[in-house]
Amino acid sequence: MPVSPSATQDKKAANKKAPLGQTSPEKAKATKPPTSKSHLQKCFEKLGLLRDIDFALHLPLRYEDETKLTRLRDAREGDTVQFEAVVTNCEVTYRPRRQLLVTVEDGTDTCTLRFFSFYPSQQKALAVGNKVRVRGEIKGGMLGFTMMHPSFKAAGADLATALTPIYSTVAGMPQTYLRKAILSGLARADLSETFPSSMGASFNGQISLQPAYSLPEALSFLHHPNPDSVLATLEDRSHPAWQRLKMEELLAQQLSQLQAKRERAAMRAPALGLNSLQNTQCSLYAQLLERIPFQLTAAQERVCSEIAQDLTRAIPMHRLLQGDVGSGKTVVAALAAVRCIDAGWQCALMAPTEILAEQHFRKLIAWLEPLGICIAWLTGSQKTKERREALGKIASGEATLVIGTHAVIQAKVQFKNLALAIIDEQHRFGVAQRLALRDKMSDDGLEPHMLMMTATPIPRTLAMSYYADLDVSTIDELPPGRTPIVTKVISDARRDEVIERIRSQLAQGRQVYWVCPLIEESEALDLSNATATHEQLCAALGDLKVKTMAGQTQAVQVGLLHSRMPVADKKSVMAAFVEGAMQVLVSTTVIEVGVDVPNASLMVIEHAERFGLSQLHQLRGRVGRGAAASVCVLLYSTGDAPRLGDTARERLKAMAQSNDGFEIAKRDLEIRGPGEFLGARQSGAALLRFADLATDTELLNWARQLAPVMLDSHPELAQKHVERWLGSKANYLNA
Repeated sequence: MPVSPSATQDKKAANKKAPLGQTSPEKAKATKPPTSKSHLQKCFEKLGLLRDIDFALHLPLRYEDETKLTRLRDAREGDTVQFEAVVTNCEVTYRPRRQLLVTVEDGTDTCTLRFFSFYPSQQKALAVGNKVRVRGEIKGGMLGFTMMHPSFKAAGADLATALTPIYSTVAGMPQTYLRKAILSGLARADLSETFPSSMGASFNGQISLQPAYSLPEALSFLHHPNPDSVLATLEDRSHPAWQRLKMEELLAQQLSQLQAKRERAAMRAPALGLNSLQNTQCSLYAQLLERIPFQLTAAQERVCSEIAQDLTRAIPMHRLLQGDVGSGKTVVAALAAVRCIDAGWQCALMAPTEILAEQHFRKLIAWLEPLGICIAWLTGSQKTKERREALGKIASGEATLVIGTHAVIQAKVQFKNLALAIIDEQHRFGVAQRLALRDKMSDDGLEPHMLMMTATPIPRTLAMSYYADLDVSTIDELPPGRTPIVTKVISDARRDEVIERIRSQLAQGRQVYWVCPLIEESEALDLSNATATHEQLCAALGDLKVKTMAGQTQAVQVGLLHSRMPVADKKSVMAAFVEGAMQVLVSTTVIEVGVDVPNASLMVIEHAERFGLSQLHQLRGRVGRGAAASVCVLLYSTGDAPRLGDTARERLKAMAQSNDGFEIAKRDLEIRGPGEFLGARQSGAALLRFADLATDTELLNWARQLAPVMLDSHPELAQKHVERWLGSKANYLNA
């Protein structure tokens, strides 16, 4: 265990001035131990440690072996070892920088300990002649063994009897304090059994699992493993003790999701039943089907039927509509909205960005306004008069469809009779925002129906776990006439070839996107910025004349779009590109979703290695929306590196191999884990800390089977289990 100076020594050390012209490393790096209960409490709150069980479930990140001593002559470079030795030299040097150099000898060899940050008290503890116990990673060199910032203490103390746990912590909370608090919490926590005695039995002839450890045994072992434990099984979490924790965690998640679903089924919502009008050709639904310039696919008809059935029930719909890029989710949402309006109620559609919201607004205005539907538009950038008029129409019920951004959920927005809330790109909204939209229902005792949409298909294991409380509708086919997008992975060393490809597309009357990850230079990331790329393309294409969609001949127009532009400028640029007056759009990822320009046939994504798979797939989906053959070019840069990193290469390879969003989502889950898919849904709801969806599918299936049995046959145990693992966080699943 490292030597820790007393609080008084800490204060003196922290206040001690550094040599002239230097910053005190003691002030810069030394961590002052907590000195009050309030400080401790703040640290524990940051770590999420509020209850005894929270401390018990705060498991180690890794372990250190302090159970044995190694002789220096037996050490190998790269080993982390512990040895006892006598200090033979201790001095502060200033070349090349201020540091404490300590030489120690154990009778078999010598080692140099090097400290760039140290207290005077530590220097004193390492005085010549003192015998110390040192632990750290051995490094070799011209002058023999060295260790950088090893831990040390006076020699002679008893060796540890178990592996020493290392926990995740926060600034101001040393491991020694955290270990004591966790040990105390583990002793006080109620770890009584919550699994029913029949847990090991198979359900419906399916999986049968019986854990090798009880919960107290598993936690005790994982906090203090035996010295002879195989570290590999602890680190990859395949040890039976870890399996018990994974089973507990997955069961708690499945129980909480199933509870949320059953609680929602007990609520009441407006039953938007088919009235006599809706059964005639005069219904808004029938009229909209006549107006749209295409036939619904079989998949669209299927999900429309699923949504319609939900809306006719007096139970709040809580449905996720998922579909690949370009699969036609917007028309499904529009048809759901007119069912609601036909029944005499209001509908709200909320999108995460103003660009996406405006795309919906323009499309739905064209479809619905001729049917006599009044649509209100709400965003944060509206002028006061326009906003006041919109709020009045919403409150009176004149506006039966409201489209907007987060402005829809602000306190001043009052609906007359909201019955259906549609949330596009739902993962971009937080739990509190979705709850706020539900609260817009003005009739006491009623909840609005909720339809959430995502263009990022949800892999099956995620649907089984994090989205288990939702009913899921899937549009699993694209409209006819869509030409598959060809994806090419190209080094930015061939940038000139890409620009020539752009010239060719423009000569054919097509339009082009060029996406950049940043809008200004970053020292940390060697990325070309959107502004520089815009200037480069203006210069490279300035001599080219093209015909616009209106048939006029003009010089190529290259636009620039990024998030820091004024709203009016963004609208102007987007309008010019949508109308065909602008041929090339250089943009950041603000065009990731919602932008629909059928004439765009080429997408260039610069520094594609910096993007996640889902984002790359979303961006690629901005082309291929018309009948023309479309290409997506993934420009990658290795900089000074000889090759791409393994993860980046896997992402680009996946993009080149598949256009299927469901396959892309599966690969993304394998590469990056569930966080990217969950987005803001995870706010307030506990992520899986221990289980891994990629490797623990069998345990997940087991938990799914056991959850309904526990809720039906052992409700008290089920509730206790959920409270143990989730506490109040389970409430957020209602959003």
